[in-house]
Amino acid sequence: MNEIKIICENAGERIDKFINIDSITRTQIKNLIDNGDVTVNGNSVKANYKLKKGDEIVVIIPEAEELNVEPENIPLDIVYEDDELLVVNKPQGMVVHPAAGNYTGTMVNALMYHCKGRLSEINGVIRPGIVHRIDKDTSGLLLVAKTNNAHLSLAEQIKNKTVKRRYICVCEGVIPSNKGIIDAPIGRHPSDRKKMTVTAKNSKHAITHYEVIERFPNSTYLSCELETGRTHQIRVHLKYRGNPIIGDTVYGNTKNPYNLNGQALHAECIGFNHPVTNEYMEFNVPAPEYFYKLLDELKNEM
Repeated sequence: MNEIKIICENAGERIDKFINIDSITRTQIKNLIDNGDVTVNGNSVKANYKLKKGDEIVVIIPEAEELNVEPENIPLDIVYEDDELLVVNKPQGMVVHPAAGNYTGTMVNALMYHCKGRLSEINGVIRPGIVHRIDKDTSGLLLVAKTNNAHLSLAEQIKNKTVKRRYICVCEGVIPSNKGIIDAPIGRHPSDRKKMTVTAKNSKHAITHYEVIERFPNSTYLSCELETGRTHQIRVHLKYRGNPIIGDTVYGNTKNPYNLNGQALHAECIGFNHPVTNEYMEFNVPAPEYFYKLLDELKNEM
């Protein structure tokens, strides 16, 4: 259990807005206040408490619960496997690794069962074997390392931008240019920590290359290739461009007119050099059925 003491020097601000601790979200701060783990001058307060100059704030941060990730017999769509690595086609709706709210039913739970625990240890017990991630509601190809050497090699290739990662998506609006590059830094959203945004503050360089496959009256079918791999990169970049992905209720239309179970985004191609043989390998998988049904529906609107 950690205890943090803060002395308020400026009066008038709400305590839930005033407390700012690295790695702790606004929601977590509010939960600590509601649970009585935040006191002012020795007394519990509510989240809307207005601070006074000289108030002594004490924040008690409980020890993080140690997660015990269990193997689960969940079917996997394995595109390629050898002693060093796997290439897996992740279904839409599956979380890659355990996290708050998703401790079971993840790709990691399934991998631990399939590989009998033989996965790289570099990312710890919560993310064994996971070299890179794709969002829960994005389907497609994912690289998984069985050995630490394979993990280090693949991670280095991603860092050096030599891994080919191509996605297909359907976005809102008609994009007139056949090809383009979105070069815009991505960082955490200032008021919603679950979202990312294009920003110059506390951000990382991000580049997405796109090419139009087909245009519809009010939407565009795109191929996107990552030069960098930031969290939610394609989703954020297309929103920034004014063309959020259809079905993306976080960055796009919250009404979800096509009633999709997430964004129409699929990681269709991945290419890399094998960690041991150095042979270039490339794999492609078609998008799930819903994706092509959406394309048919958009074609019928023409």
